[in-house]
Amino acid sequence: TTQVAALTTAQLAALMTAQVVKLTTAGLAAITTGRISALTAAQMAVFKTAQIIALTTDQVAVLTTAQIASLTSVQVAAMETADLVAITTGRISALTTAQIAALTTDQVVALTTSQTAALTTAQIASLTTSQLVKLETADLVAITAGRISALTTDQAAALTSDQIAVLTTAQAAALQTADLAAITTERISALTTTQAAVLTTAQLAGLTTAQVAALETADLAAITISRIGALTSAQTAALTTDQVVALSVYQIASLKTAQTAALTTNQIVALTTDQVAALTTAQIASLTTAQIVAMETADLVSITTGRISALTTAQTAALTTDQVVALTTGQVAALSTAELAALSTAQLVKLETSDLAAITTGRISALTTDQAAALTTDQVVALTTAQAAALKTAQVAALTSAQVVALTTAQAAALTTAQIASLTTAQVVALQTADLVAITTGR
Repeated sequence: TTQVAALTTAQLAALMTAQVVKLTTAGLAAITTGRISALTAAQMAVFKTAQIIALTTDQVAVLTTAQIASLTSVQVAAMETADLVAITTGRISALTTAQIAALTTDQVVALTTSQTAALTTAQIASLTTSQLVKLETADLVAITAGRISALTTDQAAALTSDQIAVLTTAQAAALQTADLAAITTERISALTTTQAAVLTTAQLAGLTTAQVAALETADLAAITISRIGALTSAQTAALTTDQVVALSVYQIASLKTAQTAALTTNQIVALTTDQVAALTTAQIASLTTAQIVAMETADLVSITTGRISALTTAQTAALTTDQVVALTTGQVAALSTAELAALSTAQLVKLETSDLAAITTGRISALTTDQAAALTTDQVVALTTAQAAALKTAQVAALTSAQVVALTTAQAAALTTAQIASLTTAQVVALQTADLVAITTGR
């Protein structure tokens, strides 16, 4: 031991590999830190496991980059954890990918935060999944966003819930779309609200439908309005009703028409009144008839008068009688001539009299003869004199005798010459004497 300790750097460097392997562990440990660096890469490569273990922490700390790189995977795996953590961050990056892959889980756990942060993208990519899950959360967050993107799909899938939860927003945003999509549904729910908020449109679009459905409501609500539109139609349809309810009115209004059209009837039912009120004209027009029918009456009446006119004729014709009854006076007044004409007679007779009276004269004339003939006597009575005068002659001629009897004196007095001329003999007979008297002599 004394003799080995006395060897000069030149003498150490001149030792044959056959001599190096004969060095006792005590003798090796006696070499000063100033001289240990004299050993060549070839000499280091023949060290036995016992010799590697015998190296002191101080000796390992001064090993050169070339010496560290010369170690075999077996030698690296034999290194004591205290010795491993003594390697400087500048030299830890000298480890080859094979050496990194050979580290034991105990060694991975022992790595300092600084050492982990110094690992290259190639070294990180070489970590086995068994090694990766052993990285302490403090060490994981020290890896730069640029290097976290080096994770393979298998590595990303292996991340624990605790590891996912501690990723910085920069790291979360740097994950490859394929890597994020590889995370299990159980672990995707570990994403924090701040992490969810920074996911890119590409990352969101790359999530599986199962992952989307597994996102916590708070996380989904944190997605920016500019990125919520990145969800595919399939992803949108996969949202749970709780998730749908959690969406802000701004997120709802930002959905693309393909997304709103993809909503299931259960999701439509789950929409809150405020969410339905936030739907844009284009979104409303994109809804299927099945979605319209599924809409709760309280939600339907929340649609503004400016947007109710966005309903297509097919959507209008699909409204249930309960929905028709629920329409507000303002909404009915806002219906276009095409929408009014699309109402079935069964729907029309459900319009409340106050709603019917709110329809403009220009639109009341859009009613078909079948619709005119279907009006209840209460509805006929509710027509304003201006509406009565606006009826087309074909509509007047289509009125039943019961409807003619229901006409008020004021309505009869408002009939035009052309309307009176269009009355059938049966209708004239049905006119009440007071109504006949009300008709001016000029008519």
